[in-house]
Amino acid sequence: MSGMKTVMLLSALTALFMALGYTLGGGGGAVIALLVAAGMNLLTFWNADRIVLSMHHAREVDARSAPEFYSLVADLARRADLPMPRVYLIDEPHPNAFATGRDPKHAAVAATTGLLSMLSRDEVAGVMAHELGHVRNRDTLIMTMVATIAGAISMLANFGLFFRGGNHDNGHGNVAATLLAVIVAPFAAMIVQMAISRTREYGADRAGAEISGNPRALASALAKISGRAEAIPNPVAERNPAAAQLYIVPVHVSELFSTHPATEKRITALEEMAGGPSLPRRASALSPPAQFPAVQPPAATRARRSSALDPLRRD
Repeated sequence: MSGMKTVMLLSALTALFMALGYTLGGGGGAVIALLVAAGMNLLTFWNADRIVLSMHHAREVDARSAPEFYSLVADLARRADLPMPRVYLIDEPHPNAFATGRDPKHAAVAATTGLLSMLSRDEVAGVMAHELGHVRNRDTLIMTMVATIAGAISMLANFGLFFRGGNHDNGHGNVAATLLAVIVAPFAAMIVQMAISRTREYGADRAGAEISGNPRALASALAKISGRAEAIPNPVAERNPAAAQLYIVPVHVSELFSTHPATEKRITALEEMAGGPSLPRRASALSPPAQFPAVQPPAATRARRSSALDPLRRD
């Protein structure tokens, strides 16, 4: 049902884009708009991960530069039956994480140092399992397509507002209709974009709970970082509001216009999974079976750090 809803909403977004093109330029405008959207989607299909990671100044890490964090992601990827994604860290106090890439074979996951320093090891596992849930569900490609089409609608609407606003004699409708289209279309696109994103977030929460085997840890992580994510500045989201849909929790927005479901509702759903019979009974990713040994930091390191994961090795 979730997949069908996403297809229907994507179709609605594409139809909205073509309708706006038709309003501004008739049949030819609709065709041109569709070709532009196809070109943008092709570009983002091959380069979305590099664009997003560069935007956040993310640095790739491995088993030598961030052994605990990298090992944790590797364990979770094996449990999810996914290829090992590329792993990135973002040196920002803002607590958040995201996944990107066109498919599981070309996926990347990233987390901020602020998130790693704020959460326990179990909670970090829950967050990264959520991001791997996005990868397994192929949400990263879907959300890239949605952001591209929604951005194209906004761009086309702005173009139409300036290009057609002073034209009182056109063959495709009056000025009032044109102005209505360029005002309503971006708002409608935003609503569709939010609907798709919210649907995928619930799916990733469930997938993350199944992968980690510990839905309460993910619920605890959401509770900890949601308030801080709104309070601590996020320069990337401030420059590029469309980036907000990438993160595990929203930033600086009201629930009405958020690309994410209310955090309280997500926590409630995770608590129900933890107590209900529908979630497969699995060991936590941090208390894994023998074939998935957890990597523990040295005792001295554990004693001097509040977080179980600290890639910066701060004293």
